[in-house]
Amino acid sequence: MESRRGPLKSAVPSNVVSPVRRCSRTACGRPAVATLTYVYADSTAVLGPLATYAEPHCYDLCAEHSERLTAPRGWEVVRLLDGSAPAQPSGDDLEALANAVREAARPQERAAGAGG
Repeated sequence: MESRRGPLKSAVPSNVVSPVRRCSRTACGRPAVATLTYVYADSTAVLGPLATYAEPHCYDLCAEHSERLTAPRGWEVVRLLDGSAPAQPSGDDLEALANAVREAARPQERAAGAGG
């Protein structure tokens, strides 16, 4: 009788395991499309494109769960664009555009005032 055991064998052959990362939510097997990270110091949840590597303190989410994501009361959710989706103009973008139009109109007003 031998007292030493050989190396443990995996119960699942390695060629059966899918290389596709799955949603971290319980009982959800859909493919992950986004990564959620918490910044506790800032009370912020950051949802961005799927990270290159799975990190132990990040959560991979499928499209449905990433769209429905909410944060605890008092926390802010920051959604980072992945570059493939068309960017939607924000209120700041529209205000900046309006300011640029106003600024472009000013030289004509100054020239008319200086010549008169």
